[in-house]
Amino acid sequence: MIVRMCRVASVCFLILLLAATVFTQSPAKPHPRGIMLDPFAQKSVDLFQGPPETITMRSGYVVLAPGHSVGKHSTKDYEEVVTILSGNGEMRITGGDTLKLRQYSVGYCPPQTEHNVFNTGTDTLRYIWLVARVPGHPTGN
Repeated sequence: MIVRMCRVASVCFLILLLAATVFTQSPAKPHPRGIMLDPFAQKSVDLFQGPPETITMRSGYVVLAPGHSVGKHSTKDYEEVVTILSGNGEMRITGGDTLKLRQYSVGYCPPQTEHNVFNTGTDTLRYIWLVARVPGHPTGN
């Protein structure tokens, strides 16, 4: 009986030790990574999708036809930067400013800000968006 209890106790100890090891390990560390963009792409693609690829950042490559928009959305707990590679457009802030966007320009949108990006030109608008969670805010989308 004592031998059996010692075996059960040993197994329980090993399970607790394994669980402690799993739950105290730090999250996967992001690694350097390069991505080549297709200058002739016909559709938008995600570039970085957050952990474990990055600590908080997410990004994408947007390809927007003339007269189209990405759709109204909020930055929630993230701040956002858009970097225009080609074309002309606008970032329209709900209830606020309109930022003119053209090749080699950068637009910034603070957290908790609803906005939309429009292609106002005659050529395809191509840009990179990058969002990062603001320290102290809960995880958002």
